[in-house]
Amino acid sequence: MSVTLGQPVPDFTAQATSDTTVKLSELKGRKVVLFFYPKDNTPGCTSEGQAFRDLYTQFQDSDTLVFGVSKDGIKAHENFRAKHDFPFELISDKDETLCKLFDVIKLKQMYGKEYMGIERSTFLIDSNGVLQHEWRKVRIKGHVEDVLQAAQMVDTQAQTDNSEESDEEE
Repeated sequence: MSVTLGQPVPDFTAQATSDTTVKLSELKGRKVVLFFYPKDNTPGCTSEGQAFRDLYTQFQDSDTLVFGVSKDGIKAHENFRAKHDFPFELISDKDETLCKLFDVIKLKQMYGKEYMGIERSTFLIDSNGVLQHEWRKVRIKGHVEDVLQAAQMVDTQAQTDNSEESDEEE
């Protein structure tokens, strides 16, 4: 089973930094960004995390929670998070439960060798738990700004939909 745009995301529970357990159903009422990245402390993953860090207050202003997800363990995540001062939690997905749910494990190549790994991907879940946007094969430059803009638009769209419904009731 994997996620589909416009459909509710199946509930999940995952271990995260700060001794946190993330349960999607407990986050209802807030938007959620999950950004999947290959590995802690690698150049691309570091710059992506820093970009989310740098725009974090704007995500908060649009009532959006941000979580980074990789297969690294909690200890590696805690070190990565502390080193770069990330204000958001990092989810450890060692057993690939979330990776499989979001279908981000892909065949990759490095130095001529093929292996299965996380394809950099980001998902935006609205406050009702519905998958609104997905970005796959992410290129980091400008990506986090696109995600922020989409998160802000989900708000606007929901308000527009609600005001149209109240107009019809009058």
